[in-house]
Amino acid sequence: MKLYSTNNKDLRVSFKEAVFNSMPQDKGLYMPVEIPQLDTEFIQNIEQYSLPEIAYKVASTLLKEEIPAEDLKALINDAINFDAPAVQLDGKTFVLELFHGPSLAFKDFGARFMSRVMSYFLKDGEQLLDVLVATSGDTGGAVALGFLGVPNTRVTILYPEGKVSPIQELQLTTNGENIRAIEVKGTFDDCQALVKQAFADDELNAKFRLTSANSINISRLIPQTFYYFNTYAQLKKQGFKDVIFSVPSGNFGNIGAGLLAYKLGLPVKQFIAATNVNDTVPRFLESGIYETRPSTQTYSNAMDVGAPSNWVRIMDLFDQDVEALKKVVTSYRFTDDETLEGIKEIDSKLHYVACPHTAIAYLAIEKYRNENPADSSAAVFLSTAHACKFPDIFPSEIAAKIEIPAQVKTLESKPKHADQLDVGFEGFKEYLLKG
Repeated sequence: MKLYSTNNKDLRVSFKEAVFNSMPQDKGLYMPVEIPQLDTEFIQNIEQYSLPEIAYKVASTLLKEEIPAEDLKALINDAINFDAPAVQLDGKTFVLELFHGPSLAFKDFGARFMSRVMSYFLKDGEQLLDVLVATSGDTGGAVALGFLGVPNTRVTILYPEGKVSPIQELQLTTNGENIRAIEVKGTFDDCQALVKQAFADDELNAKFRLTSANSINISRLIPQTFYYFNTYAQLKKQGFKDVIFSVPSGNFGNIGAGLLAYKLGLPVKQFIAATNVNDTVPRFLESGIYETRPSTQTYSNAMDVGAPSNWVRIMDLFDQDVEALKKVVTSYRFTDDETLEGIKEIDSKLHYVACPHTAIAYLAIEKYRNENPADSSAAVFLSTAHACKFPDIFPSEIAAKIEIPAQVKTLESKPKHADQLDVGFEGFKEYLLKG
């Protein structure tokens, strides 16, 4: 597997190099030189395969000879050791539960696969690998648990002060060992900017072996394709052929993985990018003008991204052809008030408790159906996090229905430890240089 930069299609690097470097020096993002098609027979019989079998088929098709077959199978079986059920809520509506991993969020797919890939490639005696990650909520917890105790690695997580939920913050700040957390007095966009500046800094790169665990890292994107194929397999087993995915979208890595799956040959009729009021992409698809803005805090905090990094990947997948993209991707935005109404509606109509991100994906399905009444496709909205992570969002009668997982109760007994920094890069650089 060879990869190029979205800013330089003549560049060629190996998968291993892209995993460890995360971002090319030209500040683009790595993309596969070739996106091979999965064979027709596999797609036609996909319902016969388990999630790990599907994951192996997709990964081996993309990675080719980068990791030997038996090693890749073992890596996948270790990383993807939890389910991702598509739960049917009514005749043609499904919720894809992606919160059954250890951090209770969809980011477990990417973080666990990536940590094991890095561990596989790391050799004894090599320089310590410094993993930098910015989080708006769920990424940090998944990365922390994915890398906790992995030899020869150190993880630094940056999160915005006061803008993650209490449980999310506990997942970031109670790990110890090789995991450290920094509470930044700013927004997620500020955290993300600090990480990107670090990767571009010559002095830091000379002293440290830096890599990213954000969705800018290609090894985060690949495993997220697995659950799109697996969902299609589950629906196909029930007789459905036409499928729509509604994806809660912030940094656009999740829907980017879905579109990569589509390019690999997954039959999907439509993708819906569902956002909160941080609506850079809906505005772009409406106006043709791509204009980032400072992020705004909302109930769906993991989507509070004003400058989504992965949008350049999505445009690259469609060769910058906006009209071709718009045939496959629709996008809608929703306010906090609408999100809360969506939570109530899902509870009353479908008897399901959904986190605010999930509620936005549901609302997008409903809006799409209203605008396309003749479309009778099965619709899947992605549930990206367990509802227990957002206890202050729910009305009391809905909150009472949320079952608290055992790992959350354990977290509550652990002390928090986080360093505090302002948004200035020099302070962050000094922190890193001190080790």
